[in-house]
Amino acid sequence: MESDDMQDFAAEARRFLDAHVAKAPDRTAVAWGEGDDSMAYFSSLPPDEEREFVQRAREWQRIRYENGFGWITGPVEYGGRGLTPVHDLLYDAVESEYDVADTGVLSVIGLGMIGPTILAHAQPHIKDRWLPAMYRGDAIACQLFSEPGAGSDLASVSTRAVREGDSWVLNGQKVWTSVAQHSQIGLALTRTNPDARKHRGITAFLVPMDTPGVEVRPLRQMTGGADFNEVFLTDVRIPDDHRLGEVDGGWTVALTTLMNERATVGSEGVGPVGAALSPDHLSALMRATWTWDDRALRARLAELLVDVLATEHLN
Repeated sequence: MESDDMQDFAAEARRFLDAHVAKAPDRTAVAWGEGDDSMAYFSSLPPDEEREFVQRAREWQRIRYENGFGWITGPVEYGGRGLTPVHDLLYDAVESEYDVADTGVLSVIGLGMIGPTILAHAQPHIKDRWLPAMYRGDAIACQLFSEPGAGSDLASVSTRAVREGDSWVLNGQKVWTSVAQHSQIGLALTRTNPDARKHRGITAFLVPMDTPGVEVRPLRQMTGGADFNEVFLTDVRIPDDHRLGEVDGGWTVALTTLMNERATVGSEGVGPVGAALSPDHLSALMRATWTWDDRALRARLAELLVDVLATEHLN
C-alpha cells in the first residue's frame, strides 16, 4: 500500500495534470489495429514538423518545472523538488495516464544523462547556469561521444583538446549525435594526453553549441527527418571552467553519463515503450499474425517479457 506521503504526492500530480491536459487514449488496447505501437525515443519527422514537436516538448517541460514536476529528484537550489526516485517513478506512472507532449528530445539524453553528469562534476556557477535552463526546457543537451573511429570502443576518441592559457582549443569530429541540431549545450569527450593509456588521457567539456567553430550536419533519412547528426569541431575555444572533472579524468565523467543512460533507458518500461511491450499487447500481435502456435516464437516472447520485467525492477 502507498504511504500517506506517496498518496498525497500522487493526488497532487493528478490535480496538476487535470488542470493542464486531458486523459490519454488507452495505449494498452490489445485488439489488433488498436492502440499505439510506437516505441521510438525520438520521432523521425520532416523539419517543419520536427520543430513543432520540439517546441511542444519545451513548453510541456516548462509547465512541469513551474509546477514542481520538472525535476522531482533534483536539488532545491537548482530548481529541483528534492524528492526521491520513487516519487519520480510515481509521477511518471500517473502522467502516463494523460495526453501530454512527448519530451524525449529533452529527457532521454539531456535530463536523463547529461543533467546528472553536470550535477556530479561541474563547477557551481556552471550548475547555476545550465541545470535550471535544462530542466525548465530552455536548453537541450546532446552527447558528443561517438566518433567515426570510436563507437563501441569509446575510449578511442581522437578529438583533441589543447590547453592555451585559461582555455582549451578543440578539434575533431563527432557522429551519430542525437538532437544536436536542437541543442544549446553538448558534453564532449576529448583526447588531452595522447601519450597516456587511452582511458587516462581523456577530458570532458561542456561545449555551448553556438561557439564559433561548432558545425552540426544532420544525417537526413528517407523520411526527411534526421535522428542523428555529425558535429565538426574546428578550433573551438572553450574556457577551462567548462571542463567537467579533472584533466585526463574524463573517463570517470563518461562513466557517470553511461550509468545514467542505463537507468534512463531502463525506466522507459513505464509509459509508451512499456505499453508496447506489455504481455497482452505482444500476445495480441502474435495471434493477429498467426504466429501464436510457433513454439520458438512463444519461447522468445517469454524471454523478452522476463527481460522487460527484470529491467523495470532493477531501475
